[in-house]
Amino acid sequence: MALTSRITKFKSLCHHSGWLAGSRRVASPCLTRPLSAAAAGEDVSFYQMVDLFYDKAAAVIEDQLVEDFPTPNLAPEEKRIRVQGILTTIKPCQHVISISFPIKRDNGRVEMVDGWRAQHSQHRTPCKGGMRFSADVHEGEVRALAALMTYKCAVVDVPFGGAKAGVRIDPKKYSVEELEKITRRFTIELAKKGFIGPGIDVPAPDMGTGEREMSWMASTYAKTVGYLDINAYACCTGKPVHQSGIHGRVSATGKGLFHGVEQFINEASYMSAVGLTPGFGDKTFIVQGFGNVGLHSTRYLHRHGAVCVGVQEWDGAIYNRQGINPRELEDWKIANGTIVGFPGAQAYTEGSLLFEECDILVPAANEKQIDGSNAHKVKAKIIAEGANGPTTPAADKYFLENNVLVIPDLYLNAGGVTVSYFEWLKNLNHVSYGRLLFKYEKESNYHLLESVQHSLEKRFGKSGGGIPIVPSEAFRDRISGASERDIVESGLAYTMERSARAIMRTAVQYNLGLDLRTAAYINAIEKIYKNYREAGFTFT
Repeated sequence: MALTSRITKFKSLCHHSGWLAGSRRVASPCLTRPLSAAAAGEDVSFYQMVDLFYDKAAAVIEDQLVEDFPTPNLAPEEKRIRVQGILTTIKPCQHVISISFPIKRDNGRVEMVDGWRAQHSQHRTPCKGGMRFSADVHEGEVRALAALMTYKCAVVDVPFGGAKAGVRIDPKKYSVEELEKITRRFTIELAKKGFIGPGIDVPAPDMGTGEREMSWMASTYAKTVGYLDINAYACCTGKPVHQSGIHGRVSATGKGLFHGVEQFINEASYMSAVGLTPGFGDKTFIVQGFGNVGLHSTRYLHRHGAVCVGVQEWDGAIYNRQGINPRELEDWKIANGTIVGFPGAQAYTEGSLLFEECDILVPAANEKQIDGSNAHKVKAKIIAEGANGPTTPAADKYFLENNVLVIPDLYLNAGGVTVSYFEWLKNLNHVSYGRLLFKYEKESNYHLLESVQHSLEKRFGKSGGGIPIVPSEAFRDRISGASERDIVESGLAYTMERSARAIMRTAVQYNLGLDLRTAAYINAIEKIYKNYREAGFTFT
């Protein structure tokens, strides 16, 4: 069945089953409006965006779920009712807590701080999602990000439910001591309400936060409500390595983005569809946002042959058609606090850098950066969504109609939560990856070389002396076994490759063409649906 007819059918089902505002059988009050809003090209909220993408995918997969329903003696309509019931259950945000608390500033003034934590789904626990510090954050954004986290975890087979936290402050306007007060107090407030804990809800870094804030959060929890819990430091991830963190977590989202782009840019069928040749060679890219995700994405894309021609930040943009060296730009930003004035590029003052000529565009800043009003200005043929929700439904529709490949956020920036999962497992196991095997693997490899040498000498003799066995450079690098970083990076690369292949198979199965977002949502919905179907519901 064509995608458009499936969406029409789904809207019709919504109408006839009473899924409309004002009906007694309302499942979600925003189920219908985002569909019509996107079709008209009007603006929708971030939360409605996520709901819309969910509805679109659910419309495609519903018939297959009904067909596969495991109870053969049920009538088809009864099966459909049950499938629709589970699909309706997946969408809403299950828990949201709103927190307000005072802090004393360095100047003695007392100020109120607002924050939220949303737990979208507890079909798997703990819930997982970042904590952001932003002057623009609000409850709706936190709900949307929590929902996106649920689907993101499912896409890459990380067994968490989705969550998110936001604290409404501009971290640039607060001292380190004030940020520590805010982080520790917010942690205590979450703990008092049961919104943090190794088996309940596990925050991580996000916009405006990093290893430092996670260290404060972990120590606060471990020394208060978690002081009797041996697993207390698993209450959050993204911590410094010496504070029970894991090697490779800082760069995980950016490196995951590179691996995700790699899977599709090397696929000839997709590159042919957008008019590009396979591979990174001679591909140009522009990055919006040079924070954690943008920096590491730029670094890995550059290492594999792509050329960074532009970087846009909140305070300015730079451009160099011959290429920008990521390491030099990183050093400049560390020294000066900004990319503005970087001597290896020119200031870009001709509007938004998002609309400049390039092959790959990496929006790695805020949501809703590309919408129906500006999508036609984008010249890139690949949109690699490093940020959460940078492309609105109207823009997504335009890109599909004009053969632009959008690699969606719920897959592409899942490297962070993937490595967070590895860190959480490390904290529960209380041992570093590889530590128990280093010596054994090294000795085993040397014994292997000796065995080869003895076999050759036995066959050919040693008349001219022993036969030397010289390991290759690649084998020599691995002869001592895998370090924690090696294991983490291997696990991340495998996760991104396997998930990409699953998305490609789904796109082919449902004839979705370049609509990778719907394919990724279908994969997520199917996994969550099966969990609910097999586990059932408590107290219904």
